[in-house]
Amino acid sequence: MERELALEFARVTEAAALASARWMGRGDKIAADGAAVTAMRTVLDSVQVDGVVVIGEGEMDEAPMLYIGERVGNGHAPRVDIAVDPLEGTNIVAKGLTGAIAVLAVAEEGCLLHAPDMYMDKIAVGPKAAGVIDLDAPAEVNLKAVACALGKDMADLTVVILDRPRHDGLVAAVRKAGARIQLISDGDVSPAVATAFEESGVDVMMGIGGAPEGVLAAAALKCLGGEMQGRLYPSDEHERARATAMGINPVDRLLTMNDLVRGDDVIFAATGITDGPLLRGVRFHGQEGAVTHTVVMRGRTGTVRFIEARHHLNRKPWWPVCK
Repeated sequence: MERELALEFARVTEAAALASARWMGRGDKIAADGAAVTAMRTVLDSVQVDGVVVIGEGEMDEAPMLYIGERVGNGHAPRVDIAVDPLEGTNIVAKGLTGAIAVLAVAEEGCLLHAPDMYMDKIAVGPKAAGVIDLDAPAEVNLKAVACALGKDMADLTVVILDRPRHDGLVAAVRKAGARIQLISDGDVSPAVATAFEESGVDVMMGIGGAPEGVLAAAALKCLGGEMQGRLYPSDEHERARATAMGINPVDRLLTMNDLVRGDDVIFAATGITDGPLLRGVRFHGQEGAVTHTVVMRGRTGTVRFIEARHHLNRKPWWPVCK
């Protein structure tokens, strides 16, 4: 993929962030998500790719747009797989909390895992700790290995975990190991990516979250030289059969970086909706002005760009559709 596409995809996540940010704190996660989906889909139509959504808003009968299998872009080469989450953290936006982002990942056709919409057990680290983690090892073993790789004392290591009852045992194990914990309410893509940036203060992301989000985070970590390992965590036989039908067999096999994202021709873009460990949220100025903060990266070159963009919303042809 040409480098110019990186900026085009940044435009796509910016649109989704701008549209959903006006719903921050208003208690309506459905409206916030709908605004993000509409904006992202509208701007994707202008990007010169022949893309297919492999991770999106659900199956065709579950979502009006950005559904799995939908073709997006203007129909011209290159042919690509696209994974999207127009609003990662719907509850976060509805409640006005921190850490919501608009995010997408793009890779050559056939190179993104078609992850079913179910849980995945995950562990993610940045480049300095790549190669030392093992999803099958006890938490204490992984944390000692990461602390050693980062040159940190265990007491200075920060682990992000979703605040869910299913993680009670994991939280107890991490506390026993002596590491610090940051519990989050929703949205584990952002902290997984943040492990690759020392200034974020996040060293490890662990626990069970969404499988599609695991692929999105893995795409970013592929660009950054980090590592993620995962394993699907189906809740019933229906989900197990669905994973098998999507080509993940055996369902409980360990998924490495190359299983999640093949090759290095990948682009990742994310725009902050609310403030988070890596990105600032949308700021509105006056009636038609806004500022966004976006990170965009390419796997082929390893280039990472942070973009602060100032928008005149009344000049955007797509804005009335999402207003």
